[in-house]
Parts: sequence; C-alpha cells; structure tokens
Amino acid sequence: MQTEDLNGATFERWDTEEVRAGLDAGEIVLIDVRTPLEYGLEHIPGALNFPMAFFDPKALPTQDGKRLVLHCGAGLRSERMAKWAAEAGFDRIAHLEGGFAAWKEAKLPYRATEMSTGAPKMVTPEK
Repeated sequence: MQTEDLNGATFERWDTEEVRAGLDAGEIVLIDVRTPLEYGLEHIPGALNFPMAFFDPKALPTQDGKRLVLHCGAGLRSERMAKWAAEAGFDRIAHLEGGFAAWKEAKLPYRATEMSTGAPKMVTPEK
C-alpha cells in the first residue's frame, strides 16, 4: 500500500489483493461511491453503496476496529471522496487504486445482474 500525508491525515492507496484480503478477514468496510445504477449492475460483494452525489464524510461509519476503504469505477471519484473525508477529520482513509476496473482486471469475484432476468448472480472469472 502506498501512503500520503494530507495535513496530518494518512491517505492510503490499496491494491486489489489488499482489499480482497481485508474483506476476507473482516478488517475493512468497503464503500462504493459509484451511482446506485452502477452498483446495482455489478459490485464487489460486501461493499456498501454511498454515491458520490450524496457523499458526506460526517455520515461515514466510524473506524472503530475496521478501516474504511472507498472505491469507484476507476479510482478517480473514490480518491476525491477519500481526500475529502481526510479534510473533514478522518485521520486515516483509503481507496482502491484503479477501482472496480482493477478488481475485474485482477479476475476477482463480483456480483452482477443477469440481464435476461434481472436477478443477481455471482461472477467468478477464471484466472
């Protein structure tokens, strides 16, 4: 993980394996800042949706025992929202570098929508 000091706050850039390991261990809360439509079509299992359009750092959960990691489609929105959270007083905040695109490129599982039925389905890409 890469870290950056933002006026006393620590901003972290996590890669897909760090996020996957954090989710598997129950050590992080993953927050997807994409739109509800993007989230509904496909998302990382366990991620919570807190769209950028409605984002308010004061409404984020506390980091008591779990690190917050934000993500979006490519990493631009989540980086901006994570830095905003740091400015709002979070002393440590992280985002998934490369976003959901990096997650899919790493061939990690995700939840998608079966277009013929609208039902959710797990996608487990072959590595």
